[in-house]
Amino acid sequence: MSDVAVAGKHTDVDLPKLEKSLRSPRTLFSFCMSGLIAVLTAVAMVPLFSVLFMLLWRGGPRLTPALFVSLPPAAGMVGGGIGNALLGTLLVVVIAAILSVPVGIMGGIFLAEIGADSRTAAAVRFSAKILTGLPSILAGVFAFTTVVLLTHRFSPLAGGVALGLLMLPIIILTSEEALRAVPARMREAAIGMGATQTQTIVHVLLPASRSGIFTGVLLAISRAAGETAPLLFTMTFSDYWLSYRLMEPTASLAVLIYNFSKSPFENQKEIAWAASLVLVLAVLGLNLSGRAISRWSVSK
Repeated sequence: MSDVAVAGKHTDVDLPKLEKSLRSPRTLFSFCMSGLIAVLTAVAMVPLFSVLFMLLWRGGPRLTPALFVSLPPAAGMVGGGIGNALLGTLLVVVIAAILSVPVGIMGGIFLAEIGADSRTAAAVRFSAKILTGLPSILAGVFAFTTVVLLTHRFSPLAGGVALGLLMLPIIILTSEEALRAVPARMREAAIGMGATQTQTIVHVLLPASRSGIFTGVLLAISRAAGETAPLLFTMTFSDYWLSYRLMEPTASLAVLIYNFSKSPFENQKEIAWAASLVLVLAVLGLNLSGRAISRWSVSK
């Protein structure tokens, strides 16, 4: 027994009763739920690790320097690589980032600072949330009708428009959250020193939220890099290196995997496994980088 002061009064507390025991229904229920969550978490991780194991087993032996500097093999040929598909994926993602990142960040600034409580901001926020669930094939159809049909060419530009449409809502919403996470005292200090709203945003808010914004951009790029359906509608495929023009059919890793995975030739199937491993590692690296930057910004 022990005396404990509570609100100025002394009460007797039975300390042994405060100790956790599995005989207590509440403690037993909490223990069971914790165990169930641990089991379900392990079950949820099984598909991820099984996919990684399969890709390493089937595609790992083909990860040689020649894979990254060679053109895709023709039907029945031995060897070959994914060099042009890597360059094509990098090109279309860069185009998508150029189109979506500035617009997305400006949209986040509008939602967080300029028109936070306006009806326009509510409509933009609602539309962005709807677009996050947009099927990627619809983004490809949009780019096909607005770019391919108008230019009469499949091209990385059309693919960049499709992927940019998928990246845009992610960047808008993450930028808004990153800006809202900046402490209010920083805004108040800048305004108290006579800074205008534009100066406060440019010199105070954006530098303070750059880690969160960059994390959102990485997550958006990781989603766009693995998309296949939009590129089937907009870029198709090519067995050659990149042209000096942007208005030509261009290879990409996702479409190469799609084409070679249903090939009857074993060599092309092996190339598809190796390309899948490269793509998964790239996307996984982007996601882990985004998480690491987010945690670093929070701890800082």
